[in-house]
Amino acid sequence: MPNVSVICKISVIAFALSVGASSSGCSELECWFVQEKPGRGGGFSAAMSQEKSMIYIRTDPDSEKTQQKPPSDIDPSRIYHVIDPAATFCSPALQPPEGSLIRPQCEINPFTPQASMVKWAAALTETAQSPTHLDADWFSVAAQGLDGQLTLSNVMRASSASREPSVILSVSSKTATIHARLGQPVLLDCGFWVDPSSPLHGSGFAVEWRYQFRGEGRLIIAYDGKSDRFADTLETGADLDIASLYKSRNASLVLEEAQVRHSGTYICTIYLPHLLAQVAMELEIVEPPSLAIYPSPLPLSAPGQVVSVQCEASGFAPLSLELGWEFTGADGKRRSLGQGSVTGHRQAADGTYSQSTRLELASTKLGLGRGGEITCVANHQGGSRRASVTLNIIGVSAPSIEDSMAMVAVALVLYGVIKVFFWTFKSLVDGNKPDPNDKKDK
Repeated sequence: MPNVSVICKISVIAFALSVGASSSGCSELECWFVQEKPGRGGGFSAAMSQEKSMIYIRTDPDSEKTQQKPPSDIDPSRIYHVIDPAATFCSPALQPPEGSLIRPQCEINPFTPQASMVKWAAALTETAQSPTHLDADWFSVAAQGLDGQLTLSNVMRASSASREPSVILSVSSKTATIHARLGQPVLLDCGFWVDPSSPLHGSGFAVEWRYQFRGEGRLIIAYDGKSDRFADTLETGADLDIASLYKSRNASLVLEEAQVRHSGTYICTIYLPHLLAQVAMELEIVEPPSLAIYPSPLPLSAPGQVVSVQCEASGFAPLSLELGWEFTGADGKRRSLGQGSVTGHRQAADGTYSQSTRLELASTKLGLGRGGEITCVANHQGGSRRASVTLNIIGVSAPSIEDSMAMVAVALVLYGVIKVFFWTFKSLVDGNKPDPNDKKDK
């Protein structure tokens, strides 16, 4: 019994220590500290320097800092003990499995608070004075989770030279990469959090969504939360859920009906007075092709005759597509007939593409025998598609086994019909002959 008591006490102590440890911190994150090299000028683009960095995260500011020994190849000045009350850094997407060589991407940069120049955030800094709260060391952290599960951007404030920053503003998205079909509604996730203990909390915010593709961009939607007003834009079919925006800081963008022109990069930016953070995500509209074969059905073909067949793939996006032909003979064996003569791409008014391939069916040259199934195959990012048509070749000298069996069956049936006819005719003839006994009686 005394042993049992000791074991129970040890278990309780161990449990208490584990709970204390889990509540005092949640993770560590390896990063790169990137900044401009000093002394660069003359109108040239600034040279950048990067150093290995480590951040240790705790959600409770009153808990003890992590006492773990940092890696020897990291400068002590690049080790930060971050206070993250919302546990934004504690997402499983930022925690690689033990022993994994794949790590989340993380970058720390110095950050300079300044008034926003966009008109939908101008109301946040109407007074020209800079608050004393901004007199500190500021950093921005951009992190990309494993397998594209999370995109995170945090702005942190630290008392001068303390290396113990606190997360003030956090913007994140769980849809770093999205694939959608044409005509479907699309949700681009974006949420944000503001430290309730910060003087910036409750001082207003603004939301901006921008689109970029191949160097060109446009404003999708912008909302001034302080003035409760949308900016004028030319974009249609895009909206924010204002109720969720105020209730749960959900700034997600909804596209009512996906179109090819929506493919590209979307940037969600959250503005606070003198601060901003943004996350980017990729949307790709993926629509598989529809296939049609012409002519259908194919005309009967004789040995040596060439039959032309064409396959049209239409309504697909993005551009990349592989077209080919297959032949399935009477024996069920399938083989490739190549790509045929493939045309260039054509773009429709809705942004989708079409392409066709033409194949010359020379039965003797291609070894098509008595014919079979001709199949057009399209391989696309949205999935594979197949369309088939039957080719019949008549007058081939060497009959197949199936043909021979059919001819034997026909011969047997004809033999049976002739036999029945013979028996019937013979019965009729015998019935019409006079009986010899009748003549004797006369």
